[in-house]
Amino acid sequence: MHRNQHNYDKMKLEIQKILLAFALPLLLLFILYTLRTMESVMNWDFITWGIYPRETKGIMGIFTSPLIHADWGHLFANTLPLLFLLWCLLYFYRDLGIGILFFIWIVSGILTFIIGKPGWHIGASSIIYSLAFFLFFSGILRKHVPLVALSLLVTFLYGSLVWNMFPQFASSTTSWEGHLGGTAAGIAAAILFRHKGPQQPELFIDEEEEDNRSHPEDEEVITNPDQEKKNY
Repeated sequence: MHRNQHNYDKMKLEIQKILLAFALPLLLLFILYTLRTMESVMNWDFITWGIYPRETKGIMGIFTSPLIHADWGHLFANTLPLLFLLWCLLYFYRDLGIGILFFIWIVSGILTFIIGKPGWHIGASSIIYSLAFFLFFSGILRKHVPLVALSLLVTFLYGSLVWNMFPQFASSTTSWEGHLGGTAAGIAAAILFRHKGPQQPELFIDEEEEDNRSHPEDEEVITNPDQEKKNY
């Protein structure tokens, strides 16, 4: 009975963690949809909240560009990937999640500001690329089974993202520089934070040593005295 209660409490706590990891992604999406609605209803244009590379007027966009989208289609396309990938970050990297999000948000914006072509760069795609590549490389570097499995899942779901990082494959209106900057930020975060947060579990006591302690007779039984000089 005590074991059942323990399992129930553990499951309840895990459900709470799962739900809590949705809080920030949903809040962020609420902000994105609120801003998009304001643009539509009030006929406002927040394009100047974007990044304009290498111009002082575009510096603020390093902080605000992921919040702005060109139209509803642009926002809808980013909604599910942003929700899922950000939830993965906050659930699997609970203690680091917000810090990593801040890092990739700023670094991807700075890189877009440096390498971007002239024009306003907007949208949360850079964050999506950062999250996808962080989750992939972080899982591989940590060699922790659940995180490696997450890496494979991200590859399966979002592997095609890689093509829109290059101008040869991206459309003329796509900010491939933002995608590339997001990718670089995600990989950098995976490397810099690799020794923090969830890690591969410590190995158990050497099985051979354990067997030796558990079954000492394996070493003690000698059927022939001449065998004493042999190594096993």
